[in-house]
Amino acid sequence: MRENENSINGLTDRIINFRDARDWKQFHNPKDVALSLSLEASEVLEHFQWKNGAELEEYVKTHKEHIGEELADVLYWVLLMSHDLDIDIINALSKKMDKNEAKYDLDKSKGNHKKYNEL
Repeated sequence: MRENENSINGLTDRIINFRDARDWKQFHNPKDVALSLSLEASEVLEHFQWKNGAELEEYVKTHKEHIGEELADVLYWVLLMSHDLDIDIINALSKKMDKNEAKYDLDKSKGNHKKYNEL
């Protein structure tokens, strides 16, 4: 890992430098970046489609690197989009977690998969 890459800002800087060195910003409007994010998330899903139980457990063990690459692609687009839209993604996640913690009362939601409005 390169210096400063163990932070969100360091990773974002590397992504922006990668993109800008290739003159790709011209292609990165919010719609197309959102589409790329969705497509990469779908590639994560492909790893799990039609697998259950022991087969799924074994697949994850033997394909962890490939799954990690797809998750990294998702993170790439999240960081790029948050940068381009001037969204502090760490702050946004923190605020979202505050909302989730309020919606999903621990006593009602623990061990329960129901949505907050069904608890």
